[in-house]
Amino acid sequence: MLESNASDEEKATARQELIDNLMDRHGTGRVLFRNTRAAIKGFPTRNVNLVPMPIPQQYTTSMRVSGMIGGKMTPEARAMKMLYPEEIFQEFEGEDSSWWQFDSRVNWLIEKITAKRSEKVLVIASRASTALQLEQALREREGIRATVFHEGMSILERDKAAAYFAQEEGGAQVLICSEIGSEGRNFQFANQLVMFDLPFNPDLLEQRIGRLDRIGQKRDIDVHVPYLEGTSQGILARWFNEGLNAFAETCPTGRMVYDRYQDSIINMLASGDTSELDDVIEGSRQYNQELKHELEQGRDRLLEMHSNGGEAAQQIVEKISATDGDTNLVTFALSLFDTIGLNQDDKGENALVVTPSEHMMVPSYPGLPYDGATITFDRDTALSREDMNFISWEHPMIQGGIDLVMSEGVGTSAVSLLKNKALPVGTILLELVYVVDAQAPKQSGISRFLPPTPIRMMMDGRGNDLSSQVEFEGFNRQLSPVNRHLASKLVSSVQADVHRLIEAGNGAVEEKVTAVREDAHKAMYASLNGELERLQALKAVNPNIRDEEIEAIESQITELDGYINKAQVQLDSLRLIVVSHN
Repeated sequence: MLESNASDEEKATARQELIDNLMDRHGTGRVLFRNTRAAIKGFPTRNVNLVPMPIPQQYTTSMRVSGMIGGKMTPEARAMKMLYPEEIFQEFEGEDSSWWQFDSRVNWLIEKITAKRSEKVLVIASRASTALQLEQALREREGIRATVFHEGMSILERDKAAAYFAQEEGGAQVLICSEIGSEGRNFQFANQLVMFDLPFNPDLLEQRIGRLDRIGQKRDIDVHVPYLEGTSQGILARWFNEGLNAFAETCPTGRMVYDRYQDSIINMLASGDTSELDDVIEGSRQYNQELKHELEQGRDRLLEMHSNGGEAAQQIVEKISATDGDTNLVTFALSLFDTIGLNQDDKGENALVVTPSEHMMVPSYPGLPYDGATITFDRDTALSREDMNFISWEHPMIQGGIDLVMSEGVGTSAVSLLKNKALPVGTILLELVYVVDAQAPKQSGISRFLPPTPIRMMMDGRGNDLSSQVEFEGFNRQLSPVNRHLASKLVSSVQADVHRLIEAGNGAVEEKVTAVREDAHKAMYASLNGELERLQALKAVNPNIRDEEIEAIESQITELDGYINKAQVQLDSLRLIVVSHN
């Protein structure tokens, strides 16, 4: 096909089919997915600003004295210590010393923040004590709204600090993190990053930048690195920037380069001697390029092509996007919370605070902490605010709430009036909803083929099923509710008929249950037998196909066959309908 006189469209189709077959037969994408940054578009550009500044005389004196009395320290310990001159100064002047009154980095930071009044600024320092004192400096010297985030805080306190920083109106302009703040938290709503000092480890450097440089970041990132000239900070800044280019680009090879040159780097940081710095930087740069070239050569192209998902992934994305902003979900969720008895407070910014109340239907609500939760139905808001729960149809608060309502018996019986002059007054209909359910472990995959399946039946007074003739939605709009007192009287007057119709429904539903089981069997066999045949064919050409994989599918087919055969049906709910002319 590729070499014939076929059209361009036919050639493209044939080429894609060939690639798909190659990926399926020889790629590792059956059991492994791996996406590289280069394969995914949309990441921001990093604008790097290295800012050298003069070292204060106070630091020069304290560092010289520390060097004279610290002879017994290992080179690595001394190197680490020399990166933080403010801590050395405090050793001599005491914990109450206000190093931030004269540190040129602090002066620069205040100027930068005040110049960026409309921007959120993330500041990362290695030590919690430094973060706390920086917050004090910003507050006392300029009245800047800042909050801190460090390992000495509880999880709840950290969440509050992150939420205060994320808050658009009235929130903190600056979040000052210790090193722990560069791990596990995402602040892609901000694009200003200040590294008040530098980490020893190249991987930690990438962790810091990764708090802002991630999927969801819509702007280029400004990375600011103020450092004191003639100190270990300057040495490390140059090595990161010129040897690894680690500020401007991701650096997966950084640790390996560091391992090769760590002795030289540690000695320079400990002693301040930069005579070898240029050679170390040049050697690091060349070695880094070699390692990146090896990584590039070692890429598994078939794996990368399979990992991006292609058209199938795009279709999933489109389906998910189509459900975003679903007003039916919002209406249902709020009604569900009202039914259960949860408190709901509008917090603004597309957010609600949901908390337990004293009048709840149950002692606790699934997925809702004791002290409540902040929720949002907006995906963009949830991506930028980690303190918010993104509510979708799959969220535990929705699924758990549905299960709760169904298991509590609420709404399992009802009485309604049907105003229809074409039928005699007092005519009764009984609407029955059965549920077919297969009791099986979740890991069996039963939900793919036989999830809890409702069967609706509409029994007339003679025991005939009219469900195929009476569509639910249209019929439901013709019905009127009945108050509890009248409903009780109506049920009492026709109780014998109701029991008779339930018995008729129980007998008639079995035929429909059999059809449900058959459909589940067909779906299961079509899916798993097809996968089994595919693996058996692949095994003939690909030794990576293990016998265990084939045996696992065979076992799954046998287990699911038994679970589907044993699927039970039970009456879930019923509604008595009485004809009235008024």
